[in-house]
Amino acid sequence: MSQPTKITVNSNGSLKVEGDIIVVDGAGNEYNLQGRTTVGFCRCGLSKNKPFCDGSHKGHFEHDAVAFDLPPKKV
Repeated sequence: MSQPTKITVNSNGSLKVEGDIIVVDGAGNEYNLQGRTTVGFCRCGLSKNKPFCDGSHKGHFEHDAVAFDLPPKKV
């Protein structure tokens, strides 16, 4: 059985996604990840390589990532 995809919300930084993933744009076109199984997604909006993180957030983005429970799912 394969491992689930893992998403880590980094404090003051990117979303780190690890696993066997496919990333597509809004039209369904696939990004060529060149065999990567770990990528970082920009959360600050400053990356010149969006949707991927290029480190531009350093010193310009503050968020302490602390896990919490979401409210119950609406039915």
